[in-house]
Amino acid sequence: MTVPVLTFFNNKGGVGKTSLVYHLACMYVEMGRKVIAADLDPQANLTAMFLDEDRLETLWNESGPRLTIYGALQPLLEGTGDVGSPHLERVGEHLLDNLSLIVGDLQLSSAEDELSNQWPACLDRQPRAFRVISALWRILQRAASLKQADIVLVDVGPNLGSLNRAVLVATDYVAVPLAADLYSRQGLRNIGPTLENWRTGWEERRPRNPISDLPIPEGSMKPIGYVVQQHGIRMSRPVKAYDKWVNRIPEEYALNLLGIEQKPYPISPDQDPNALAMVKHYRSLVPMSQEARKPIFKLTAADGALGSHAAAARSAYSDFQNLAERVAQQIPELCQAPAPTHY
Repeated sequence: MTVPVLTFFNNKGGVGKTSLVYHLACMYVEMGRKVIAADLDPQANLTAMFLDEDRLETLWNESGPRLTIYGALQPLLEGTGDVGSPHLERVGEHLLDNLSLIVGDLQLSSAEDELSNQWPACLDRQPRAFRVISALWRILQRAASLKQADIVLVDVGPNLGSLNRAVLVATDYVAVPLAADLYSRQGLRNIGPTLENWRTGWEERRPRNPISDLPIPEGSMKPIGYVVQQHGIRMSRPVKAYDKWVNRIPEEYALNLLGIEQKPYPISPDQDPNALAMVKHYRSLVPMSQEARKPIFKLTAADGALGSHAAAARSAYSDFQNLAERVAQQIPELCQAPAPTHY
């Protein structure tokens, strides 16, 4: 039995993707779940939300094994072995060992060429090709097994390259973070056909795996919905302009991610069953959260959350709890959460 992998994916940056992964991971721990947060973005922004630079310098060991996602891939990429066991960094305030981070690494971008080269080689039944393309999935599942995790939450960079293709092959479910603007609409038009292309490409390759004892992912990449980031809309943009773009999202998502062409479409995300949440922009609470290295909904007076800030922090708890519950409704395995097998 494998553990569900949920990736937040959009080739448009600046839509709050990393913050969503961070807060959702922390909220699931609040709800009693065991979580692996995996930073598979070479920019390592999720890692920076969890760890300070002193700890990160230690993990990015320049004179020995790197305790990062790249370190787990390194033996395979260098031809000295298969993937290694991932280092799992315990993070968060929680006393229970329920939240672990697979640490990001700027060197992960160096895997792009090998992942690109091995994708077509899968069609020729090359053993190394299947080891390389399945490597990230096997690392994620091994991490989940070590911690008996209920879910793996993945952050990726905003692009459609070979690294993200390998991440999506390792993905069971996809959530799409969006902003209410033209760029997010174009992002939906890009990622819908791309996901379909990657999915069908892996379906063609998967039966050609020549290694009988090598587990490989299903690569279902099932879209479970979208999250709209309400980023400072009332302060920096006219409400009319915001409404113009946000009300186009339901149709664009249905057409491009689900292939649904029949009308009528919902007239706004508020009425759209595909909308997982409309996430507020918490403005000054964001840097406060980053400074305290804790989620917005855990900020206290000691962190500077006083008065209206304290009320907003309490409101954030409800918002992210609702998002976590909504996501769980789309992932049957998260409700059952059986103990994972070892990979």
